[in-house]
Amino acid sequence: MRKAYILTVALFAVAFSLAFASDPDPLQDFCVALKDYSDSKSAVFVNGKFCKDPKLVKAEDFFFEGLNIAGNTDNKVGSNVTTVNVDMLAGLNTLGVSLARIDFAPYGENPPHTHPRGTEVLVVAEGTLFVGFVTSNTENRLFTKTLNKGDVFVFPVGLIHFQLNVGKTKAIAISAFSSQNAGVITIADAVFGSNPPINPDVLTKAFQLDKNVVEELQKKFEVDNY
Repeated sequence: MRKAYILTVALFAVAFSLAFASDPDPLQDFCVALKDYSDSKSAVFVNGKFCKDPKLVKAEDFFFEGLNIAGNTDNKVGSNVTTVNVDMLAGLNTLGVSLARIDFAPYGENPPHTHPRGTEVLVVAEGTLFVGFVTSNTENRLFTKTLNKGDVFVFPVGLIHFQLNVGKTKAIAISAFSSQNAGVITIADAVFGSNPPINPDVLTKAFQLDKNVVEELQKKFEVDNY
């Protein structure tokens, strides 16, 4: 009886541990497995960053200055994102957080995009923003809200979202992310400005557009135009 009880507890413990086992979330777009460990030249990237010797860490490793400086919004969309992720602030490594300042010219927009590795929490520091996100297939439900100074809005991880300055003056927002490197995919840039370009036949059918329209959009968004 005792042996049966011990076996039952052991099996339950194994099942319980497997139920909660999972791979860690990726911290970059991909991490290809290194097959030949003797090739040290290819052993460059890891899922995150290599850790600095704790004895060599300084206060400066946890410090970033300049977020008070407005970004240049003189561009096609009228916005600028100043990102403070692990590439800019080394102390964020493994902590799972980062942030950004978003500056908007009057009627400027942070166009539809996604963050594949992080949820975004945005607070309006100045101005008025019209924001929203779209849920995944097949419902594709749109949630929108007009935000004023001090208002907060959440954009769930991976969902397409946007922010538009609906005021006649500049706007500023601060966003926090649940990843040290949340990543960003701007939809129009990725679809029509990929390098090399996506075959126009693919986009013609996907968007139900004339092929000439697709090719014109690809010229507008090609990488060289940025």
